[in-house]
Amino acid sequence: LVSFSAEAIHPHDLSTLLDEHGIAIRAGHHCTQPLHRYLKVQLTARASVYLYNTLAEVDRFLEVLAEAVEFFSVALS
Repeated sequence: LVSFSAEAIHPHDLSTLLDEHGIAIRAGHHCTQPLHRYLKVQLTARASVYLYNTLAEVDRFLEVLAEAVEFFSVALS
């Protein structure tokens, strides 16, 4: 389980883009509003992996995440 922020990308936008590639993540507060306030972030994205995930799926997630960060960094420039 990993919660993260990806530069200036809104977590819901990131979630939607990853979903278009068949990758499911969660976006929002994750019932951790006090931690978000402490870290000074509104929302985060959350990826969960478990025994049923393959290394290829994790690699694909990281690949698409990198593409999403690149896409949004160009779009925001």
